[in-house]
Amino acid sequence: MTARQGQIAAMLTRLRAAALVFALVAPAQAFAWGGMGHRIVGQAAMQALPAEMPGFMRSKQAVEAVGELSREPDRSKASGKTHDTNRDAAHFIDLDDNARVFGGPLVSELPPTRAEYEKLMQAMGQDSWKAGYLPYAIVDQAQQLAKDFAHWRAETYAIAHEKDRKRVAWMKADRARREAQILSTIGYMSHYVGDGAQPLHTTLHYNGWGPFPNPNGYTQAKVHADFEGALVVTTTTTDLIRPKMAEPSVCEGDLMVCVGTWLAASTAQTIPFYEMEKAGGLKPGDPRGVAFAQARLAVGASELRDLILWSWKASDTLAVGWTPVPLTDILSGKTPAYPYLYGID
Repeated sequence: MTARQGQIAAMLTRLRAAALVFALVAPAQAFAWGGMGHRIVGQAAMQALPAEMPGFMRSKQAVEAVGELSREPDRSKASGKTHDTNRDAAHFIDLDDNARVFGGPLVSELPPTRAEYEKLMQAMGQDSWKAGYLPYAIVDQAQQLAKDFAHWRAETYAIAHEKDRKRVAWMKADRARREAQILSTIGYMSHYVGDGAQPLHTTLHYNGWGPFPNPNGYTQAKVHADFEGALVVTTTTTDLIRPKMAEPSVCEGDLMVCVGTWLAASTAQTIPFYEMEKAGGLKPGDPRGVAFAQARLAVGASELRDLILWSWKASDTLAVGWTPVPLTDILSGKTPAYPYLYGID
């Protein structure tokens, strides 16, 4: 670990300790988009899905369900020390002003597994719980969603081609369970994507500039919660975010690289945020803070929609059931689905 990385690590230890004290006395929504922001990201993304996606996902009930489930990773906080210690670091990644984790690896060049990431952090005298592991939380849910889609597609095909009524009845019930699972997975992914769209979840300067060189005199005030909570709930709706969303752009390469590149673009908005705050943009009635928050929510909703589309496309390459059989074998009629879906162990 270099001397500079050691300085950053020491600063972060103090900051995180202070943040923990603050979290104990602050509202439960501190250090994440408030419930409304997360709800909006989930709803807007679901409303923006193209017509070729399954009909159940585009229903009013599904849109509402994802909006509510998008808040779940925050609502599950304070469940217990084991639970919280394992999950809390999924909500952030501490990047320096060059999009490097603790001054080490670029977020766009992280290894594919948390085990490898942990080795990198330990080589720097750190760990992934201090640095945060937000990219892994996002990719994990996207890959889970791809598997969910693969099972849904297998059962949809099999229901239409199976002759045995008892088997059809079981697969219909199991597909309903899978549809609930799909919405839950999207809800969790929505939360982490929403966190990633908020620049203060991707920076060392996550609640005031902190004990770093500050030649521009950026605020040391605790601005995080006010920005993403009260400001959003009083000024923003899903209908206002939908027109601000970008056109679909689905990752064509390695998903970890795509997510890391997206998070680097998010942390690049840290200084614009502090410049906006310095100019008075977070004062009540100032439109600049509202515009900044709405732009970031639109970025989150756009990314969530694109990750859902990535997962749908990626499901083509997966296997289903246990023991696994390629989805393509089922969809081609080569292999009957029921024995693998119900289980042949």
